[in-house]
Amino acid sequence: MAEPQTRTRIQKKNRTTILDAALDVFSQFGFRGSTLDQIAKAAGLSKPNLLYYFPSKEAIHVELLSCLMDTWLDPLRDLDPNGEPRAEILAYVRRKLEMSRDYPRESRLFANEILQGAPRIMDAIKGELKDLTDEKAAVIQGWMDAGKIAPSHPYHLLFSIWSLTQHYADFDVQVRAVLGDEGNDPFPAAEQYLETLFSKLLAV
Repeated sequence: MAEPQTRTRIQKKNRTTILDAALDVFSQFGFRGSTLDQIAKAAGLSKPNLLYYFPSKEAIHVELLSCLMDTWLDPLRDLDPNGEPRAEILAYVRRKLEMSRDYPRESRLFANEILQGAPRIMDAIKGELKDLTDEKAAVIQGWMDAGKIAPSHPYHLLFSIWSLTQHYADFDVQVRAVLGDEGNDPFPAAEQYLETLFSKLLAV
């Protein structure tokens, strides 16, 4: 009975190793520029061994994107309709910036997929992501209608939060190069700046 359990542990470990290696490769080279050979080498496995776990490059990519989408939506899910509007939106900005800091490879993977037309996650974008965005945009619009935050376009408010926070992951090299020594850790200053920016934008 011990042998199947040991095999299962090895399988889980190898799948995790492959996915982590693929995340490195895909986030650096994009889907089209990545190969199974690159992923196998990064994972320290033979290509036939890799193919035992995943039948194709696309299967690995879809698995990563599927896991990523759920994680990516969590900060927006946490926007509480019953909370104080300004505090809720600023907390969302911080959570999104923290994701750029903690998950830069995932952010670049998502950005690369979108730049290619989102062929592997379009259903999720038109489904779960759109539904959640519609729900939270309605919450924000309600806050605006009640005079709790300054009026603006709720969807474009969310888009601006996405772009201004994810920039620090997707354009990490540019940010750090331009900031020089200060770019060793751009996130504390970024958080302060974005909080000031959105506080002024939301003020009534």
